[in-house]
Amino acid sequence: MSNLLAQRLTAQLNTIPLIDPHSHINPHRAASTTLADLLGYHYYTELAHSAGLPRERIEEPGITPKEKVARLVPQLATIANTVQHDWLIEICREFFDFDADALTAANWEPLYDRALDRMSQSDWEQQVLRKSQLEGVFLTNDFDDPLTGFDTGFYIPCLRTDELVFHLGKSEVRQRLAAATGHEPGTPAALRTALGALFAHFVNRGARACAISLPPDFEPAAIAQSAVEPILKAVVAGISLSPDESRTLSRFVFWTLAEFCSEHHLPFDLMIGVNRRVYEAGVSQGQDLFDGRCSLIQYRALLNAFPQVVFPISVLSHGMNQELVSYSWIFPNVVTNGHWWYSNIPAYIDLDCRSRLQAVPQTKQIGYYSDMYKLEFALPKFNMYRRVLGRALADDFVIGRGWSENRAVDLGRRVLRGNIERVFGGERAV
Repeated sequence: MSNLLAQRLTAQLNTIPLIDPHSHINPHRAASTTLADLLGYHYYTELAHSAGLPRERIEEPGITPKEKVARLVPQLATIANTVQHDWLIEICREFFDFDADALTAANWEPLYDRALDRMSQSDWEQQVLRKSQLEGVFLTNDFDDPLTGFDTGFYIPCLRTDELVFHLGKSEVRQRLAAATGHEPGTPAALRTALGALFAHFVNRGARACAISLPPDFEPAAIAQSAVEPILKAVVAGISLSPDESRTLSRFVFWTLAEFCSEHHLPFDLMIGVNRRVYEAGVSQGQDLFDGRCSLIQYRALLNAFPQVVFPISVLSHGMNQELVSYSWIFPNVVTNGHWWYSNIPAYIDLDCRSRLQAVPQTKQIGYYSDMYKLEFALPKFNMYRRVLGRALADDFVIGRGWSENRAVDLGRRVLRGNIERVFGGERAV
């Protein structure tokens, strides 16, 4: 009974049109153009490298897309046990009529050619969107993105701020900020004016959020302008900053961003816990990891200082989920947000999803986001989440608490889509 019930609930969840609240889609080239765009996703290159394929073979300059696929396919057998392999096979079946369980030396080339033919069709992007039931996709835009040449009502801008917070000491970042805003960030007041201009630009173009990924040792704090003024002078003069000075500047910029989020009523997405370049010899985007030193207690000053700002929070470590659940349980402005990166496998999603459903107000949970770079990945990733969600609703609510199936599906609808509309605004009817 339990399996059939979960299947019925999942089937109903599958009918709900989606809004993806966090992706890395390039709206000018949203869909894939070859099979290499799919296999080039960092999950496949880093797993293939981990299983023994040299990075130089994967990232050799000048290799053709077809040659890249030819080099990666033999490694797929080593990752056939992973959920990422399942995503790939589901894409190939759903979009390219693939009828095998794996890509092999015997079948990949016909699949490559068939995929190339489909992806070359003028309406390929729209085909993918329809099949994936996507009605909106949030982006992560560079701070100096002009936000032109695409439909910002569908591809929804989000101001990504990592470079501003952690790399303002680099002359090229300051030059880009000045070019984008017309304000040289040489003083605290001028920097604040420039950041305000960025927010105005993004909000005027339909942005619904500000976002940042944060290292485990970052702790936000309010910094006086007088403490930052000599640091900015040193930066402009080309003087290298000490670690303490860099930390002070980062805190000042971050806190100022939170102030503008408050002013413009924008949620501030925090993705917490990533250490960059841990495995320095890794493939592109396959170098970053987490550790156990991170805690949300580091954000208590921020969460207390900005009660009017909604903070959708993602944690990189599954081990931090209980802390995130507890903070969302207590803080009105903390929202649990998706299952990020290394937690984005069914075993972790199952535990994290169930604990959130059992402990956090139902209006404060954003169930899932794809984190995708190409549109084709929305379908298998959201399908994975909906299966886990359907099982949790069946076991814990219908069987465990005696809820009706309709009531359980309504909870799933809220978590899957309704809260995205509520938290980020611009509500659409489901």
